Amino acid sequence: MIRYAKPTTIDEALALLGEGAWRILAGGTDFYPAQGSRPFRDNVLDINGLAALRGIAETDDHFVIGARTTWTDIIRHPLPPAFDALKQAAREVGSPQIQNVASVAGNLCNASPAADGVPGLIVLDAEVELRSATATRHLPLPDFILGNRRTALQPGEMVTAIRVPRTATAGTSAFVKLGARRYLVISIAMVAARLVVDNGTVAEAAIAVGSCSAVARRLAGVEKALRGLSADGRLAAAIRSAPMTELSPIADVRGSAEYRLDAVREIVVRAALAAAGPMNEHMVAVA
Repeated sequence: MIRYAKPTTIDEALALLGEGAWRILAGGTDFYPAQGSRPFRDNVLDINGLAALRGIAETDDHFVIGARTTWTDIIRHPLPPAFDALKQAAREVGSPQIQNVASVAGNLCNASPAADGVPGLIVLDAEVELRSATATRHLPLPDFILGNRRTALQPGEMVTAIRVPRTATAGTSAFVKLGARRYLVISIAMVAARLVVDNGTVAEAAIAVGSCSAVARRLAGVEKALRGLSADGRLAAAIRSAPMTELSPIADVRGSAEYRLDAVREIVVRAALAAAGPMNEHMVAVA
C-alpha cells in the first residue's frame, strides 16, 4: 500500500524518512510532470506543511535559505548585490505561477544540468544542509549535485537549507540565460558571474556555467584571467581567450555542442561586464 504523509514538524518528517523510502513533495512543479499519468508507486512525503523550512534568515556567518523558500521569496527578499544573479535567475524559473510555488531546494534536488538556480548559488559558494533523524551535515553545492538527476542525498536525509557564507557575498553579480525564446524555456546555456571590483580593478571573480556539462561548473581559467584587470571592456578580450576546459556540452534538440561552446563564451562576457558595473551596460548590449 502506498503511504502519504504531511508532517507538521521537521522532526516528524525526519522520523518518517528514517522508517523507509519516500519521495519528497515540495512545490510539486517538477514532481507532478515527472510522474505523468503513471500510478504512484512510492510513498509520498509532503513537506508543504513545514513552515520552518520557508524563509531567509541571517546569522553572523551565513545567509540561510530554507529548503521550501520559493523563487518569488528570493526575488522579494532584500539581499546584497552579490545575490543579484540568483534573483535574475529566479525570474527565469518558468512562469510567475511556478516561481510562486517552486522551491529553491527542489531545483537542486531535481539535479537537472539546466537548473537555472544552480550557477547563481555556485558563485556564492553555497552549501547544502542535509538532515536525518540522527545527524546534520553540510556539503558544498558542487559536491551535492553529482550528475544528471543524481545527488549526494543518503537514505533518511532531506535538504533543510541552503547556506551562503557571508565571505562570499562581496561584490555584484549578474545572470545571463540563452534560450530558444525569451520566457518559459529550458536553457541552452546560462552564466552567473560575481565580481568584486576595488578601485576599478577586479579583485575577485567567480564565474559559473550551466547547461554545458552534466553539472554546473566554475570556470577557474576565466576567473584567473579576470583577476587584476581593469573592470572595463578589457574583460571581454580576456574572457574570449581564456580556457574553459571544465565544459563538456552535449548536442541535443536545443543546440549542438559546438554552438554551446561558442555561445557560452559570449554570454560569459555579457555576465561579467554586467557584474563589473553600470559603466559597462552599453557594452553588454552590443557584445
